[in-house]
Amino acid sequence: MSGTEADRPTGPLGDLLLGDFHVHSTFSDDARSTLAENIAAASAAGLRTVRLTDHVRASTTWVPEFLTAVAAERIPAGLAIVTGVEAKLLDASGAVDTPADLVVGPGGVDAVVIGDHQFPGTDGPWSPRATRERLDAGLSDDDALDLLIESSIRTMRGTPHAQLAHWFSILPKVGLDEAQLGDERLLAWAQAAAATGTIVEVNEKWECPGPAAIAALLRAGARIVASTDSHLATDVGRYQRVPALLDAAAALVGGEREPTSREGAR
Repeated sequence: MSGTEADRPTGPLGDLLLGDFHVHSTFSDDARSTLAENIAAASAAGLRTVRLTDHVRASTTWVPEFLTAVAAERIPAGLAIVTGVEAKLLDASGAVDTPADLVVGPGGVDAVVIGDHQFPGTDGPWSPRATRERLDAGLSDDDALDLLIESSIRTMRGTPHAQLAHWFSILPKVGLDEAQLGDERLLAWAQAAAATGTIVEVNEKWECPGPAAIAALLRAGARIVASTDSHLATDVGRYQRVPALLDAAAALVGGEREPTSREGAR
C-alpha cells in the first residue's frame, strides 16, 4: 500500500506519506537494492522526498564515497533527495557510534539517523539479553525507562541534524512496553525533540513510535516524518502500518490544535 489519497490520513498528516526518510542501499551490508533502484522506486511510488540512509559505525570510511555516488545519480523531476547515516545510540551519555571525521551539514550528509538498536546502559550499550538480565536482577522498570528517556534527550541535545529512527523499538526486545512510558516521560522526550530540531520518524518496519508518543510530538510541535526503513527497493514508500499510527495519534490530539507535521527535507 503506498500513500494514495484513499489510504492517507486526512489533513496535513497525510502528506507525511509522500516522503520516505529512511531507505537503505547496498552501502549497508544488510540491504539488497542500489541507490539507483531506490530512487526509481521512490519516484514510482509518487514520493516527493526520500532520505538515502546507510549504516555506519566508528570504523566506517566509505561516507565520502556514498555522497559521491548519490551526487552522480539522475534524480527524477519532482523528487528531492536528502542523505543520512544511521548510527546506534551507545550509552546513557547519549553518545552515538559515528566516524570521528563525519561531516554533517554542507559538504556532508544531511542528517544522523540515530537508532535504538541496543539499550543505552550506564557502562555502554546493553544487548536485549543483558538488559533483561539486569531487570531480572533488580533494575526496576521505571529506572530503565528513565534511563532510556534521559539518554534519548542527551543524544538529541548532543547531535545536531539528528533524526530518531524506530524509536522505542528496543522496549519489547527487553520485555518492556511503550505504554509504560507514561505522559510525563513522553512530554519530556517530545519537548526535547522540538527544542533541538530533532526529526522523529514514524517507522513502518518496526511500527513505532506508537500513537501516544506521536501525539506528544504533535503537541510539542516536533518534526515528524514517515519512513519504511526499507532494505529492498520494492518496499520504498509502501506504507501499511504508518497510516493507522498517524490516525490514532491525530485522534488523541483531537481538537487541541491543527496538526502541523508536514515537513520538508533537511
